[in-house]
Amino acid sequence: MSENEIRTLLAERTAAMHAKDPERLVAGYTDDAVKFDLAPPLRNTGASAEFLTQWFSSFGSPVSYTYHDEDITVSGDLAVVTALAKMSAVPQGMSEPFTLWFRSTLALRHTDSGWRIAHEHNSTPFHMDGSFRAAVDLQP
Repeated sequence: MSENEIRTLLAERTAAMHAKDPERLVAGYTDDAVKFDLAPPLRNTGASAEFLTQWFSSFGSPVSYTYHDEDITVSGDLAVVTALAKMSAVPQGMSEPFTLWFRSTLALRHTDSGWRIAHEHNSTPFHMDGSFRAAVDLQP
């Protein structure tokens, strides 16, 4: 049952991203969630609808956001999800979408409101050749 509820939460996140609905997306987090996201800073506490509103406005299309190869481990009121994530959208002023694959790890806590994300860590690998360039061209 818990795994199905968590998969429903993941599906809700992808639908909220597509709809560019920040309030709907923020509803999936605990109030004190810690986020290590792709965008600076290194650490954020709490999910911000204000930030998401600004970020969503930078796209001239819906945001496609899907999880792949999800692995869900549940133990009592805690769960961990590891997955590859794929995001695609058309930035404002551009005619073509970008596509980015990255790694995503979610730590969830079961609350009175159901499963909520307490920690999110998204990352892209970088080239270890001294250039430190993000390896945004990788695909599974």
